[in-house]
Amino acid sequence: MAINLQKGQRVDLTKGNPGLSKILVGLGWDPVQTKSGGGILSSLFGGGGGPNIDCDASVIMLGENDKLKNNKDVVYFGNLKSNDGSIQHTGDNLTGDGDGDDEQILIDLNKIPTTIQKLVFIVNIYDCVKRKQHFGMIENAFIRIVNSANNQEIIHFNLTENYSGKTSLVVGEIYRNGDDWKFAAVGTGTTAPGLSEIVRSYA
Repeated sequence: MAINLQKGQRVDLTKGNPGLSKILVGLGWDPVQTKSGGGILSSLFGGGGGPNIDCDASVIMLGENDKLKNNKDVVYFGNLKSNDGSIQHTGDNLTGDGDGDDEQILIDLNKIPTTIQKLVFIVNIYDCVKRKQHFGMIENAFIRIVNSANNQEIIHFNLTENYSGKTSLVVGEIYRNGDDWKFAAVGTGTTAPGLSEIVRSYA
C-alpha cells in the first residue's frame, strides 16, 4: 500500500523497505479542461481540451549545504542521464494528456555518489512567459515513487493547492538521512520562468 502524503510531510524511503535501491519516480499532470462549446477557442486549443501546456520534469542533484556543484548534475529533457549513471530521465512528454505518469525518472539509489546529499524534483512549464501559461492551468499534479523490483507504489503525493500564477513547482525531495534515504513532500510554487533560473538559485 502506498503512503499518501500531505504537503510538508517527510517519510522514510529505504528504512521501511530493506534492500530498496532501484526506484521509478513518476510525475503527472493534466491540462484543465475548458468548457467551451466550440468556435475559435475550441479550434485554437484543439477540440474541447485545454491549451497545449508542455510541462517538464527535472532532477537537481545537490551536494553539501544544498549547493549544485556541476550543471551536469541537472537531469532534464536536454540531459537525460546523470554522469554517474544513477539517474535516467525517460524523455519529454509535450502535452500531459492521458492517464498515469506523464514523465518518469529512473533512479538507482546505491549508485548515487556519496557527495550528493539531496535530489530535488522540479516541474516547470516550457516557454511559459511567451505562451502566457501558469500552473493555474494544470490540475491533478502528483509525484509518486515506485519500487522498480516489484512495481509497487511506495509513496504518492497529490499537489492540491491553487498554483495560479506560478510557473514552476518544487514537487518533492529525496535526501540522505544517515545511511538511509527519506522523501519530503514539498509542493512549493515559484515564479521562476524556466529551469535555468531555478538551477541558479542552488548555485
